[in-house]
Amino acid sequence: MKKYFPIIIISICLLNARELEIGSAIPNIDHRLFETKGEYLSLNDVKGKNGLLVIFSCNTCPWVVRWEDRYVTITEKYKNKGIGVIAINSNADQFDNKDSIEEMRNHAKNNNYNFPYVQDFGSKMAYAFGATRTPHIFLFDKNDTLVYRGAIDDNAKNAKKVKEPFLSDAISAMISGNPIEVSSTKALGCSIKFK
Repeated sequence: MKKYFPIIIISICLLNARELEIGSAIPNIDHRLFETKGEYLSLNDVKGKNGLLVIFSCNTCPWVVRWEDRYVTITEKYKNKGIGVIAINSNADQFDNKDSIEEMRNHAKNNNYNFPYVQDFGSKMAYAFGATRTPHIFLFDKNDTLVYRGAIDDNAKNAKKVKEPFLSDAISAMISGNPIEVSSTKALGCSIKFK
């Protein structure tokens, strides 16, 4: 049995890393997550009348630090158009230090987060979504159906040099009832620190 052990571990990791398929329903929609303001929220509590944007994020990943100003901008642009936004921290292995709820609270305040930022105990949501990176984006329509997943845009380093605003294009198309031309891109970022 010992010689098969690495194969079993690899198989389990690959199974857990499988991304949610386009067209899938929101998983664990009523699962309650602890928010930086001290409340428990579910995705059902946060979703808007026209959809839900779920961002798997954290406090310290350099990719998050480069992209998170766009979290705020996108929320400002689409919140009044009925899109709920939530950022989920699934770095369970770091909840006792740099991704603690206190550090998350400070991070959200210092970066002007205008959406709930929650801890995912046991990384339950990350496993359900197949999220592996921070940031990793999942956009659902008003019927709770996944219509876009992947990256925010094509330039983490400089918002002014973005040529392909994948997420904004997907949200705009979804709201207007038009087809989403690019429904899936590769999520770029740091690996989620599962415990």
